[in-house]
Amino acid sequence: MADNYSPRPEDKFTFGLWTVGNVGRDPFGEPVRSPLSPVALVHLLAELGAYGVNLHDNDLVPIDATPAERDRIVRDFKRALAVTGLVVPMATTNLFADPAFKDGAFTANDPGVRAYALQKTMKAIDLGVELGAGIYVFWGGREGVETDAARDPLVALARFRDALNFLTEYVRDQEYDLRFALEAKPNEPRGDIYLATTGAMLGFIETLDHPEMVGVNPEVAHEQMAGLNFLHAVAQAWDAGKLFHIDLNDQFPGRYDQDFRFGAANPKNAFFLVKFLEDVGYDGSRHFDAHAYRTEDVEGVKAFARGCMRTYLILKEKARRWNEDAEIQGLLQEANADRDDAAEILGPYSRERAEALKGAALDRIALGARGLAYERLDQLTTEILLGVR
Repeated sequence: MADNYSPRPEDKFTFGLWTVGNVGRDPFGEPVRSPLSPVALVHLLAELGAYGVNLHDNDLVPIDATPAERDRIVRDFKRALAVTGLVVPMATTNLFADPAFKDGAFTANDPGVRAYALQKTMKAIDLGVELGAGIYVFWGGREGVETDAARDPLVALARFRDALNFLTEYVRDQEYDLRFALEAKPNEPRGDIYLATTGAMLGFIETLDHPEMVGVNPEVAHEQMAGLNFLHAVAQAWDAGKLFHIDLNDQFPGRYDQDFRFGAANPKNAFFLVKFLEDVGYDGSRHFDAHAYRTEDVEGVKAFARGCMRTYLILKEKARRWNEDAEIQGLLQEANADRDDAAEILGPYSRERAEALKGAALDRIALGARGLAYERLDQLTTEILLGVR
């Protein structure tokens, strides 16, 4: 499908091996698709025009692989990357699937589990750097509880902090050019997951020994599961200089983690997210952490991946139109207009400005009576999205 909405390398669209490689298993049903090898998935993504591929350690190398098997798998994978031109911008560790992590990884009560989690992560960091990754994501899928009787949350936070401090020192000692990105989620698979929102992660980062090395990887579905506004979380991360990576998918609020194709559930929310990323000049990967419907075969998986990229590019074009629409920009200018010279007395604190503000003649009745035309503004946005403007 060659048109203005076909992906190019500069779009930086990436997918995880676990996304296009998802076999359609769910808690109530067995797989519906045969697994594809990592090499086959690299070629599939290259065929679709993706920029890169991301991975957990065990997406590529089985957890029980021998050193010789590991070296062969990695060698074949690197050859596929070289042939296709795909890159690996991000890597992460699977610290949630193996039974050893049933009570968490970095926060587990058993010190043997915590030691194994650090060992596994260091080896996975080595693998990610070998493949060229510059971002390393931490999603603590098992870092939580079903009952607070199991663990003091202060103890859990201290253990998580100790683990990240250890791993940042490891990266520094190895002289790796690598940054960490923490990914929040409120629940599932645990009843409650620690540091459940992007805002919570941003606060936690400032308690680390090397906060400059650590940012966030917000995900659409994870914020919307809790009924939160994802755009606001992304804006807060950007404002803090911590938007190191982003996971794009879609989700109906209040549901389990659905991982729908980007824009499939809330196209208006997706529009404002794309507009924000493009307006501020975000230059990182646009990573699609989503899955094809369980109804799909391999061709359906390709349609899913194409759809993620195509929707982003369509919404990028819609954002350009929104920014150039004279009526929309006029309404925004009107909404922000200064009618009472109030802007002249706003600004950084000074004693003189404080006195001027206290004595200013501000007409609260007029302020409350003024219409802001947001209904019209929202309707014009809707018309752009529906293609009639």
